Amino acid sequence: MKVFVTGVAGQLGHDVMNQLAKRGYEGVGSDIAPEYGGVQDGTAVTKMPYVQLDITDAAAVADTLDEVHPDVIVHCAAWTAVDAAEDEENRAKVHAINADGTKYIAEAAKKLDAKMVYLSTDYVFDGQGTEPRDPDSRDYKPLNVYGQTKLEGELAVSGTIDKYFICRIAWVFGLNGKNFIKTMLNVGKTHDTVRVVDDQVGTPTYTYDLARLLVDMIETDRYGYYHVTNEGGYISWYDFTCEIYRQAGMSTKVIPVTTEEYGLSKAARPFNSRLDKSKLVKNGFTPLPDWKDALHRFLVEIGEIRA
Repeated sequence: MKVFVTGVAGQLGHDVMNQLAKRGYEGVGSDIAPEYGGVQDGTAVTKMPYVQLDITDAAAVADTLDEVHPDVIVHCAAWTAVDAAEDEENRAKVHAINADGTKYIAEAAKKLDAKMVYLSTDYVFDGQGTEPRDPDSRDYKPLNVYGQTKLEGELAVSGTIDKYFICRIAWVFGLNGKNFIKTMLNVGKTHDTVRVVDDQVGTPTYTYDLARLLVDMIETDRYGYYHVTNEGGYISWYDFTCEIYRQAGMSTKVIPVTTEEYGLSKAARPFNSRLDKSKLVKNGFTPLPDWKDALHRFLVEIGEIRA
């Protein structure tokens, strides 16, 4: 099985390529830079073929994928800077990447009769209430530009091809790039106290674990919408920060605040990021491990603590 992966310089694309290598599959990575620009740690990403690709260029997408001719496309590339997406000068670019680029990938997948994985987000919903969202819910009400463009990407995929896995994820962290854990560790080392919101609730997603599940999926034909985060229950960003510092052995004091008290963000954030993941088990997939276990393994991976 040959798998084409977009966005390999990001957190998830990096781990997907490594997971493919572990299973003996042929992976071809792509990103917008002329050469691979992620961590150079001797992993499969740097050893497998790499192709420069601007997904907003329809002709380039069609030509590149026709030449590579993959059996599966795992589409990880996206604009993920949520606040920057709100800036007027960025909106056209965000739409071009998250909506148009995804449409071009889906059209190429259809031509090749390839399976496609599209990574989406809980931000396609309005984040109201306290109930977990069902993956097959179509009650879309994105609160910001990022969420709206990711929704348009979802609709482009589901409206173009039949052989798709649309996986909504939340609170993502991984080795290759910036994330909340790395930020809080850095802040905690330079501040005695930190203020963290306590009224936004969800569950983290470790890209290492997610990559394993995505490769499990593409080995099947159990297509459709899925929600994927680590197990372990629903928490707030405040709860997450407290556990980060506890496991890292840091004494930084964490002060819970409301989203309104915290301020700062340009983009509206969902209060309810609870995602119902029961469809995974119903379709025979193994859920991701507990988020506390994932956090521990990640802290070991980045050298913050010992195994």
